[in-house]
Amino acid sequence: MNDLCALFCNIDDFWQTFKTEWNQHLISSGHKKRGPEPELSVSEMMTIVIRFHQSNFRTFKSFYQYVSMHLRSYFPRLISYSRFVGLQKNLFIPLFAYLLQNRGIVTGIAFIDATSIKACHNKRIYRNKVFQGLAKRGKTTSGWFYGFKLHLIINDRGEILAFQLTPGNVSDVSMMETLSKGLWGKLFGDKGYISLEMAQKLFKKGVQVFTTLRSNMKQKFLCWKDKVLLRKRSLIETVNDQLKNISQIEHSRHRSPSNFLVNLLSGLAAYTLQPKKPSLNLSEMEAQLMVA
Repeated sequence: MNDLCALFCNIDDFWQTFKTEWNQHLISSGHKKRGPEPELSVSEMMTIVIRFHQSNFRTFKSFYQYVSMHLRSYFPRLISYSRFVGLQKNLFIPLFAYLLQNRGIVTGIAFIDATSIKACHNKRIYRNKVFQGLAKRGKTTSGWFYGFKLHLIINDRGEILAFQLTPGNVSDVSMMETLSKGLWGKLFGDKGYISLEMAQKLFKKGVQVFTTLRSNMKQKFLCWKDKVLLRKRSLIETVNDQLKNISQIEHSRHRSPSNFLVNLLSGLAAYTLQPKKPSLNLSEMEAQLMVA
């Protein structure tokens, strides 16, 4: 379990630094906190939720039972499952900050895409109360869904540069400017990101946008480097597939919006810690050549 210890040490080092900074910016309500303090530390709880997304377990409850039976020596103050689930919402800000710390570096080559995060099956939309007023109906190439969209930008190494969660009815191109802040170089996307106005706006900020074309559009001249990179856009689709099927950011068993967000963030965090990510395997010199 050396990897579990390494994961905890990495998270605990982050938390000890972040906690000090965070406490300096907190505004007290003047009321005393009710109830006992959690016996598990934030670092331990973060380790457990992230470790779940690195495991082969399909449900968090099954994984927590495994932790309780086989990993109690690593978590001697382990609390009950129901208590843990009730405290999960407190991990939102620490997980978000941890993700920002582990995001990738800008290399000049980036890919953008959006993937659906279904809240429930379409037949159960009217019975779903958990995400009422939050989730919306949207449409992808695979059909209609009810839930949210995860908008993602990665670099050529498969590292996450930016992400945004929106209701399912938000268009892909509307999030392009927000997500591309701080980027430079070339940004590749599918036909959902076709917008002359947006392309011109981003060009002024140092970002060139390249997209696939609709069937009724004329072909435009592209140099061989841009053609090659545009064909490699499937890289971000591979990342989305891993987030859903390995990190399990999508399932229909959520009982609260806050725990849905914690599940999403911990799944993204687990992905950022993968030693091997989908990549174009470009050397530094090759990457500079493709950007030039």
